[in-house]
Amino acid sequence: MRAGIGLLDKLTGRYRSLAVDSLLALGYAGAGLLLGREQPPAGWQAVDGLGAVLTVLVGLVLLARRIAPVGVFATSSALWILFIACGDWPVINSMPPLLGLYTVAATRHLRTSLVCAAVVAGTWVYAGLGNADNSSMPTVLSQAVLFPAVVFVVGRGSGRLAERNRQFAELTFQLRRQQEENARRALTEERVRIARELHDVVAHHMSVISLQAGMASYVFPTNPAVSRQALDTIARTSREALEEMRRMLVLLRVGQEGPPEGQVDPADADADADAEADAADGELQDEGAYAPAPGLDLLDRLLERVRGAGVQATMEVVGSPTPLPQGMGLCVFRVIQEALTNVLKHAGPTRAAVTIRYESRAVVVSVTDEGSGNSLPDKVITPGHGLIGMRERAKIYGGMVTAGPRPLGGFEVRLVLPSPTDGDRPDPLPTPGLGDVRSR
Repeated sequence: MRAGIGLLDKLTGRYRSLAVDSLLALGYAGAGLLLGREQPPAGWQAVDGLGAVLTVLVGLVLLARRIAPVGVFATSSALWILFIACGDWPVINSMPPLLGLYTVAATRHLRTSLVCAAVVAGTWVYAGLGNADNSSMPTVLSQAVLFPAVVFVVGRGSGRLAERNRQFAELTFQLRRQQEENARRALTEERVRIARELHDVVAHHMSVISLQAGMASYVFPTNPAVSRQALDTIARTSREALEEMRRMLVLLRVGQEGPPEGQVDPADADADADAEADAADGELQDEGAYAPAPGLDLLDRLLERVRGAGVQATMEVVGSPTPLPQGMGLCVFRVIQEALTNVLKHAGPTRAAVTIRYESRAVVVSVTDEGSGNSLPDKVITPGHGLIGMRERAKIYGGMVTAGPRPLGGFEVRLVLPSPTDGDRPDPLPTPGLGDVRSR
């Protein structure tokens, strides 16, 4: 797609250049013919039929000035000299050779440009000598030096500017490709890391199935009711494990991702892919490679770590808590963890609020902070690896993550996940406390 756009831009640029050169050629030819109808100065004859033909040819040769600058300059200069030799006024056809000199100076080497400038100066002196009786030689010499010199300097400067712009464009293209490659690499790393965690979830389910199957086989002769209950647990757990495996396989299909949803990450401008290793969650990550994957039951410990780092963090649960599958609970925990870590990194000592809202069709999690005095709400912030991880986690459960500045200051990270289906829900667990709203 981009190659096609680049080819289209290149073709459009060529047609645009051809249109400009065509207008210049026709304009110079027309202006020369109109000037040739004027009364020439003393010593020069009026333009006749041959002079008119030479005027048109000198103008039309400019059509190829971008293709063959030196050839166009040589042709226009030769026609100009022939025009002067016929006794016609040199000023009529002086502009096309000067434009040819400008093109040569802008696109060719210094030595070639100097030779062309000398040709223009020599032609000017030749014209003055051809009408020496009616010309002031000091004026002719000054014009022969000044006019080519000015055109030469402007052409060289334009050529350097064009080359600098070309280099900048190439560097910008390379930087854009590097950024895209870094983003793809970060996305792949995040997916692999999330897949490892989902692997732990699936392994847990398989362990439960194995234990329940062994118990069902052991108690079947003596207690069929307990055996049936174990088989029901196996069926429910196996369905959940299959769903997690399906999500993991979808996640590992690298290269089919779409554009990231949501807003830019306000707290991820310079965060790296492993932001969980900071103060808010370092101890939780250090519990061992074989520790069970964290879930909502560890949020209290996470908030304690954040409070110990200087952030006044609170959590509120709205609605009737719905038991979440282990993978979805891990997604909620990681998003909250990453958002609080970014509060520590970028907002410093402030207030942060975590809200988990259980709705009829969705689970909505928001993490907000009040910002700091040094924060800039209008600052343009690019998404970092932490936001990539949040979005990838939410995407595999059909959810989405948005992040951005709040109207009254501070930032907000918002996670929306669809409510789990009956097949996804684990066994309901008793929830402490009474009522529909709980604060911690």
